[in-house]
Amino acid sequence: MSGCVNVFKIPQPDGVLSDSDVKDLAEDVIRQLPLPGIEGSPLDPGDIWAVVILAAVNQTSIWETCKDNDNAPCDDTVMDWLHTLNREWLERVANHLLREVAMTILDPDRSRIVSIDFVDNPYHGTYADQEGELCRMHAKDGTTTCHRYCTAYLVSNGKPVTLAMTYVRSDEKEADAVERVLDRVEAYPFEIELLLADRGFYNERILRRSREIAATVVPVQKKGKRMRKKLDTHRSYMTTYRMYKGRERELKFPLAVAVSYHAGDRGKSGEVVRGYVACDLADRTPKQVERLYRKRSAIETSYRVFRQARVVTTTQDPIIRFAFVLVGFLLENLWLVLRWAVVARPRRGGRDLPEEFTFKTFSDWIRHALEEELERTWEIEMNGVGVPEAYASAAG
Repeated sequence: MSGCVNVFKIPQPDGVLSDSDVKDLAEDVIRQLPLPGIEGSPLDPGDIWAVVILAAVNQTSIWETCKDNDNAPCDDTVMDWLHTLNREWLERVANHLLREVAMTILDPDRSRIVSIDFVDNPYHGTYADQEGELCRMHAKDGTTTCHRYCTAYLVSNGKPVTLAMTYVRSDEKEADAVERVLDRVEAYPFEIELLLADRGFYNERILRRSREIAATVVPVQKKGKRMRKKLDTHRSYMTTYRMYKGRERELKFPLAVAVSYHAGDRGKSGEVVRGYVACDLADRTPKQVERLYRKRSAIETSYRVFRQARVVTTTQDPIIRFAFVLVGFLLENLWLVLRWAVVARPRRGGRDLPEEFTFKTFSDWIRHALEEELERTWEIEMNGVGVPEAYASAAG
């Protein structure tokens, strides 16, 4: 398992960008995901990944994709191949690809803001092989179980690329998964100016690791008498807080307490008090710290885009599900690269991102080119009966 990633080329920005250009780039990158396959099969990994890509951009299943395209292998064969995926190998190569794609449009000499988050995919079935595959979450879509992934993405208006991700098991500490992602983010050639994370990352181990990398902002969890006392205020202020005070693992950090008002927002009114871990930001005001944290709100837009390229599946295999998620994030990154590097026009202060080249357009082009390649069937057998004569007589 070498895990080698080949160099890929984006189209030259001359002339026009076509559906075949977009499809070829998507296949060139995604077919590098390692797929051991079935010995003696006449197929190769490219045949399998083409079906997965088409299912992703169509937001449909492998079965539906194979049924509708005459030149596609049968769905059982595709799934048999996908069952040979190795999680560690897959994750390692996928993170190399995420890095290679991201760095095609990122200046290594410019500092960046990075946000980390958990992505939960609700799951209604039982575990496939080991209980540790499924994590617990708040009730959503009629279930409290999910497959969980930890991701890091760039906080940027024009280039919100996903930088790294990992599979999270319930039988490991979440801090272990976060550290894997932070290690991969730290290996990027650019300087990290700021790390942002939600309150789920309010953890002593995570805070120690993240502040080694960059300034960090994380909302505190309102637990414990000492923290509640700090937040029992009507004015914003900066202070310090000791997590696990008096213990061997005590962690001291700047605490920003920000007081604001709902002012009718979403039907709410009155005062709201929020606390933030503000590592290496003790010179900022609480309001400045809060404004920095709000930069991570763009992550929801990124996740909405990713979910527009998800394969529909009922498989219990968590590795196949993980592969489908990776394909979605890689497709989103490729769209961001093409939009900025090939289509957006340079202007003073940055490039003019084209509104017409949406992720839906990107997906439609891949769909069109792949359906031609896989010979999409545009016909269905008729019933040989039609409208009964009695119906036709009644209609006059």
